[in-house]
Amino acid sequence: MTRQDIILIGAGGHALSCIDVIEQAKNFKIAGLVGLKEEIGTVINGYKVIGSDSDLTQIVRDYKFALITVGQIRNADLRIKLFTEAIKVGFELPIIISPYSYISPHSQINKGTIVLHGAVINAGVKIGTNCIINSCVLIEHGTEVSDHCHVSTGAILNGNTQIGARSFIGSGAILKQGISIGTDCQVGMGQLVTKDLDNLTKLTENIQL
Repeated sequence: MTRQDIILIGAGGHALSCIDVIEQAKNFKIAGLVGLKEEIGTVINGYKVIGSDSDLTQIVRDYKFALITVGQIRNADLRIKLFTEAIKVGFELPIIISPYSYISPHSQINKGTIVLHGAVINAGVKIGTNCIINSCVLIEHGTEVSDHCHVSTGAILNGNTQIGARSFIGSGAILKQGISIGTDCQVGMGQLVTKDLDNLTKLTENIQL
């Protein structure tokens, strides 16, 4: 199968994980990265930073596909900004899935989302646009993850949970089946969440519901 060129928008730590997934998946080949102006010309895991976000209108003339490879912890603002800019200038943002993950054929994943190594997405799950489903995440049946969310490493979302847009679920967090997490929430690392969370809730590492 012919591999298509793809540009990675973001040249930090999350980009390293994305590079590894894309290399293993083998349906795209990385043509370069977009980073900060001071990063132009540097090389990340063998791939050159060829421009900054102000160069996207020029870069899209040569490359059709892009992926947002900036991470997301405190909020989704930068990922959303870059995603919106990439769409506006004409990039297509594909779904990137690690060959070492399991994705049920009865699930749904939308554009610009990446699923990293070891993740399990079971039947009836719906994942929105521009999401990060990080390494070793388990998302059980009937769960819905809205746009621009990051479900971090090793988190467990039990059946029929609802995750609002732009929310962050920290590493190792466990969500009880059937609960709802509002929009713009932050669930800290290792949290056990047994009740619904309102919009804008920040559940830190030292508090459990």
